[in-house]
Amino acid sequence: MSNTPDRVPLKARKVSFAWEDTPLHWVPGDPFTTHTINVLHLLLPAGERWFVHVYKQVLPLIRDEQLREDVIGFIGQEAMHSQAHDEVLPHLKELGLDPTPYTAQIDWFFEKLLGDRTLPPGKARKWWLLERVALIAAIEHYTAFLGNWVLNAEELDRRGADPTMLDLLRWHGAEEVEHRSVAFDLFQHVDGSYRRRVRTWATAFTTLVFLWQRGARFFMTNDPTLADSRASFKDFHVRGRRGVLPGTGDMLRSIPRYLSRAYHPSQEGCTEQAVAYLASSPAAVAALAAEKGAE
Repeated sequence: MSNTPDRVPLKARKVSFAWEDTPLHWVPGDPFTTHTINVLHLLLPAGERWFVHVYKQVLPLIRDEQLREDVIGFIGQEAMHSQAHDEVLPHLKELGLDPTPYTAQIDWFFEKLLGDRTLPPGKARKWWLLERVALIAAIEHYTAFLGNWVLNAEELDRRGADPTMLDLLRWHGAEEVEHRSVAFDLFQHVDGSYRRRVRTWATAFTTLVFLWQRGARFFMTNDPTLADSRASFKDFHVRGRRGVLPGTGDMLRSIPRYLSRAYHPSQEGCTEQAVAYLASSPAAVAALAAEKGAE
């Protein structure tokens, strides 16, 4: 059951962003940081649509009404995240960086490889559903980690990062922190196998690292303004030490936390900080005003 002391009711905020003034390298003078973070726009639309699809299937298995409410709120927020990141892609294409070749592969990955399979009703079909629920719990550990990081990434502000992009990232990150316990609580509710948690973590972590480095290299290689298209783990590590990307050490230390038998996502991030940002986010404030105006 989702019974963390800082639980808040989850709701989708119907945000919108205007991208016409956002430059291609929205972290000034740092294409690598820009494109490493831009990978979110490639992965999240298909990934979060997949989250929603899986969770709609698991709703009938939920026996706790509070958890059911949280999952429904989670579904609404994830659908909005998918839409918001998807809307960045046409802007990138206008700037000369067509993401379609990569996003087509990501769509295949989530829709085909991790999609529904023709399985007989019963144990096999339920096994595949629970595997995907566990995978989402592992992925959400990292989305919460990234959400907490971007809420505190003051170096991006000091470097003059585009404010609209920062608001998108921090609105999304704040909601990831806000709902960080839902995926894990759901997994514990419908299964909770420690062996499955470890196995699916290994799959999720390996896949995320692979897809992220391929996405960063795709952007760097296809950026029409760059002659040097290098994108390496060393570049990532150096940017982490500067504070414009997550620190390598912080990411590695997050692994044993998730694999601890005593783990719970409430230990990660701060709900109060997330809620405070959502109360001041330009996009979230505008969405709330529009919602009140429509009543």
